[in-house]
Amino acid sequence: MGVRLGAGATLVLLTLALPVWAAATAPAFTLRLLDQKKTFDSRSLLGKKVLVVRFQASWCKVCVREAPAFERLYREYKGRSVEFVAVQVQDALADARKFLRAHRASYLAGLDPDLRIANRFGFKDAPETVVISQKGEIAARFSGPSSAAELAKAIDRLLPGRKKADRLSHGFTRAVS
Repeated sequence: MGVRLGAGATLVLLTLALPVWAAATAPAFTLRLLDQKKTFDSRSLLGKKVLVVRFQASWCKVCVREAPAFERLYREYKGRSVEFVAVQVQDALADARKFLRAHRASYLAGLDPDLRIANRFGFKDAPETVVISQKGEIAARFSGPSSAAELAKAIDRLLPGRKKADRLSHGFTRAVS
């Protein structure tokens, strides 16, 4: 003799059988830092900090326009369990250094001339910004022109007890997820 379930019990069983979707895990990477003899290893931040990875280039007009805003965001979050790193894509060393000096960039930066790191992130075109949680999961992705306020909101969602990012208006153009 079979067990008969009511409509409510059937719905609960079906709900329990649905797959649970997890956030995509960010690829681990190492990056030789410009003007330093150090290497950045993204795995060193697991469980400790939010990581903001910015794929940019000296030849990218949007990157040039947004560079001051990215630096301001970096300074806003410096010391708040957030690390910013720029990956200069398809750039020559001299051009990357010139770009970073021109915009007084104080965040970590390294070269990825052959897109080895960028391609692991599914990179399409500069600029592209990826926000990675302390758990190593991709929490947000911004492709093309981006809103500094939206980037700040994505970061703030990962930092409990932080002020709302709505007050920030750092000069990026528009949000793209």
